[in-house]
Amino acid sequence: MKVFLSHSHTDAPLAARISEALEESGLQVWDSDRNLLPGDNWAGETARALEESDAMVVLLTPAAVSSPYVKREIEYALGSKNYSNRLIPVVVGNPDSFPANKIPWILQRMNWVGLEYSETEVPRVKPIADAILAAA
Repeated sequence: MKVFLSHSHTDAPLAARISEALEESGLQVWDSDRNLLPGDNWAGETARALEESDAMVVLLTPAAVSSPYVKREIEYALGSKNYSNRLIPVVVGNPDSFPANKIPWILQRMNWVGLEYSETEVPRVKPIADAILAAA
C-alpha cells in the first residue's frame, strides 16, 4: 500500500524517521523531502503522488497546522475516494499545545493517533501502520 506522508518541511527529520519505520512495516511511503529531487516539478510530482497513494498520514505539529501546503494536501485527501477512511491524523506531542482554530475542523472530529517524539528514540509507528492496514 502506498502512503502519502504530509508534513511541514520544518518537521523533515521526524518525517524521515517515520517514513523509514513505516517502510519497515511493509508500507511504501512517499515523502516530499525524500522523493523530490533538485529540478523536479514539485507541484506536478506531489500531485502525482497524491493521485497514486492509497492512504495519507498527516503529521500534526505546530508548524504543520500553519502550513498552507499541508492544508491543501488534507483537503485533497478529504475529497478523494482513494483516501476514504484512510486519512490518518497523527498528533505529535501534546495536543493542548496546538491552537484549536489552526487544526482543520474535520480533523478535530476524527480519531487521532498520538505520537510522543524524542530525537533519540525511534518513533513508535505501529499504531499508525495498524490504522492504515486496518482500513485497507
